[in-house]
Amino acid sequence: MAKNPKTTKDAKADRQRRIDEAMKAQRGADKKRGFAIVGVAVLVGLILVGAAAYRPIKDAWDSREFDSLELAQIGAPADVCGEVETKEASDVNNHIPRPQQVTYEDAPPAYGPHWNDDRAPAPFSDKFYDASDRPDLESLVHNLEHGYTILWYDDSVAADAEQVTQIRSIAKKFKSDDNNFRLKFIAAPWAAADEAESGTFPDGQHVAFTHWKGDSTTSTGVWQYCSETSGEALETFMQEYPYTDSPEKGAM
Repeated sequence: MAKNPKTTKDAKADRQRRIDEAMKAQRGADKKRGFAIVGVAVLVGLILVGAAAYRPIKDAWDSREFDSLELAQIGAPADVCGEVETKEASDVNNHIPRPQQVTYEDAPPAYGPHWNDDRAPAPFSDKFYDASDRPDLESLVHNLEHGYTILWYDDSVAADAEQVTQIRSIAKKFKSDDNNFRLKFIAAPWAAADEAESGTFPDGQHVAFTHWKGDSTTSTGVWQYCSETSGEALETFMQEYPYTDSPEKGAM
């Protein structure tokens, strides 16, 4: 039997209509999916931005109570620290090429061979480091040669939010808009990887101050260990061992 041309035409039109509706629905679904992807991307971006902004804001908020205090009023009294220790030093101007590394015999180092390039010494403007951004030891030892005092803190202190806030607050006291050499100070972690290479602090001690004293011919490494953070002890240490007694006091 011959097909009714009208029926055939209607069937084709109905089929085309269904195809058009399906395609329209697919385009709508694709559009919604696109909006969802964009929305998720924007949300993730906001979360990342928020997370990046959160830490500095929280650090500033946590340390606000110390802003009005003098350095010596932050942390524990000076008697949490032991006697100052010294040792004959060497390696003034002993510059080794990056990325050659040094295994320092002291924990932490107060002197030794060091890098000398655009990243060594570490910038004068940066006063506090944690495990995520600390320069290599070979850079920091160059800071010591230039007269810096470094406050080192071990992993037990790094895990103590109160002490980290105290150390951040101490470091903030040395921030400045100009290059005042009296503010040659850095706080940096002494991490497990450092301990594996160069050893740990003495038993019961979790904070250390180091300084490199001397001139181009004779120099001395200086250490003081503390059981916890003490701004009072640090102030006395830096008065006793200022940047002016270092091998390269005139360098940044």
